[in-house]
Amino acid sequence: MDRRKQCLASVFLSAALLAPLGASAMVMPQDDRDHERQGQDDREHRDHRVYDPQYKDYHNWDRREDEAYRHWLEERHEAYVDYDRLDRKMQREYWRWRHKHNEHEEHEEHEHQ
Repeated sequence: MDRRKQCLASVFLSAALLAPLGASAMVMPQDDRDHERQGQDDREHRDHRVYDPQYKDYHNWDRREDEAYRHWLEERHEAYVDYDRLDRKMQREYWRWRHKHNEHEEHEEHEHQ
């Protein structure tokens, strides 16, 4: 009788230990991956304010700023990295570049008006 209990206990213990492995091996439906990717794109383009400590001013991070940031990365032949994940040195370099190019954009904007 004790042998049967030991065998049954071993079966239940094995099942309990293997259950999490089976759950983690489940394939995520394609729709969920698309939804997560869309959420990530929305976070990248969500408007918020970013402080530039070197120039002691704030910038609205909107689609226009995101496009300028991507342009800066392209000029440097850098892969896209979310601005918030850049180290402080790279953020300062971006804002230095951005302030130089901001004057040019304002000049173009006034010409079109």
